[in-house]
Amino acid sequence: MTITRRQLFGLTAGAAAVLAINPQVSFAAADETEAAIKAFTGGATPTEGTVSLDTPEIAENGNTVPVGVAVDSPMTADNYVESVLILADGNPNPAVATFHFTAMSGVAEAKTRIRLAKTQNVIAVAKMNDGSTFIDRKEVKVTIGGCGG
Repeated sequence: MTITRRQLFGLTAGAAAVLAINPQVSFAAADETEAAIKAFTGGATPTEGTVSLDTPEIAENGNTVPVGVAVDSPMTADNYVESVLILADGNPNPAVATFHFTAMSGVAEAKTRIRLAKTQNVIAVAKMNDGSTFIDRKEVKVTIGGCGG
């Protein structure tokens, strides 16, 4: 099937018309982010420390923001990180990624790239095998949004 320039323009114009009718992009509310944290921690309030986020202070493009997370843990059979949840409180869906670990992982570190819709907090919540939870937050200033922002 061949699409002519005129048809392509018609598709583009139609998409623009849809955006003009409803230009708003929905973003997660603070209560959605807190609810996701509570669900992950089983209702416990995570404490500061033990987990650390590595994010840029300014992201020129929200489409691909590097994020690293590390948890200070001996990673032994008696004391290890079970999982780490990464959230972005200004995205349409705040939960971005979950990393799972075992004592055999050796270290509790992960790196990825995420999409951020606008300037917002990136949050990492770590859950240990004993049920304790830890949190770290970093604000990332986004100059060009990656989720339609």
